[in-house]
Amino acid sequence: MNSIEDVLVALRRVIRATDLHSKHLAKTTGLTSPQILLLQTIRDQGEVTIGEIASEMSLSQATVTTIMDRLEKRGLVYRERSKTDKRKVHAHLTNDALETLKSAPIPLQDQFARQFENLQDWEQAMIISSLQRVAKMMDAQNIDASPLLDLGTLDRNEEKTGLFPKQ
Repeated sequence: MNSIEDVLVALRRVIRATDLHSKHLAKTTGLTSPQILLLQTIRDQGEVTIGEIASEMSLSQATVTTIMDRLEKRGLVYRERSKTDKRKVHAHLTNDALETLKSAPIPLQDQFARQFENLQDWEQAMIISSLQRVAKMMDAQNIDASPLLDLGTLDRNEEKTGLFPKQ
């Protein structure tokens, strides 16, 4: 196999691993990676606003609101106006959400992050540089992306661009 084929096979494996993990999450929890991560963020942060969730997850507030809307319809989260500052609305988990999180598999990016952090600094820099170059070679360096390893849509706006299939 020549080097271009090696690169394409490696890229395909990364895409496939992400896809398989997303399907496993959906099958075991009925949720997507971004939904699980949002629930984990609320659990870990305590009383938190949409803006704080968006900042923590590196997502837009609009995207977080869309995910929250879906989770609220499923009875996993609820919003409550702050008692001390009526301008703020806090997100809270329901008991169903807490139970779901107990049985949810570890998100793929968490597994990756643990292994990545164990690498030497020069290895981390080499991987970052290589992946940034690959993104540029695929004309993807300007695509808005968050640090989530998931193939599903994050935002209705992505569906409108035609970049991602509607799910």
